[in-house]
Amino acid sequence: MPGRVAGKVAIVVGAGQTPGAAIGNGRATAILLAREGAAVVAADRDLASAEETVALIAEEGGQASAFAVDATDERALAALVADTVARHGGLDILHNNVGASVGAGDAPPLELSEEGFDRIVALNLKSAWLASRQAIPAMRAAGGGSIVNISSMAARHAYPFLGYKATKTALLALTEQLAAQHARDDIRVNAILPGAMNTPMAIEPRVAAGADRDELVARRNSRIPLGGRMGTGWDTGYAALFLHSDEARFISGVALHVDGAEHVSDAVAGQ
Repeated sequence: MPGRVAGKVAIVVGAGQTPGAAIGNGRATAILLAREGAAVVAADRDLASAEETVALIAEEGGQASAFAVDATDERALAALVADTVARHGGLDILHNNVGASVGAGDAPPLELSEEGFDRIVALNLKSAWLASRQAIPAMRAAGGGSIVNISSMAARHAYPFLGYKATKTALLALTEQLAAQHARDDIRVNAILPGAMNTPMAIEPRVAAGADRDELVARRNSRIPLGGRMGTGWDTGYAALFLHSDEARFISGVALHVDGAEHVSDAVAGQ
């Protein structure tokens, strides 16, 4: 049987990950897309980490290459898209996985510095717009495509840090705007909102800031009704695989919650 994205060319921006025992959302998505037949360009500012993702894909017999890119630099993103089209003949999938909170200096509103706010806006919001702006013409030339932006359930819940909350909420508006304006180009644009996830980005900066790892994991697990434990990068990756596949050909402009039913349980608890 052919893979679910067989023959497609995919760029995953943020396909590496910060160090940690768990797998990140971007790396898991890149592996799943390659496993299901896509030629994957694993892009990350940390080339060595992107190459680790490529090595994992190669071990399974998949097709992938690494590309060093600063996702906040449009010239670098233009080079990424141009190189991908030159190597593979087109572009079908863009997966925007770049994001940061505590690790980028996020803080409550009165404590967040202007520099920190600007950094988080550039990483979490501007990067997705710039990458999409470069990818859409290539997708239009190919007859269509799929973009998935990784937002967060922080956009739906109370969240202690301003930068992440504001940018992940704004990313939903960007998703809807792109979906509306490029539907006639057969370009679908969707967002995934991961909830509490056991990923390096979620866990390691908090541990580095002084949190006890076991207590942190237990507290985050306790929030999740479905199975009583956090999700993983694979949960986000499988949701992305579906949205990027032709199975989702009639789906665009949606915000898909991947959170173990936490948001609906909060609604019930509030009644």
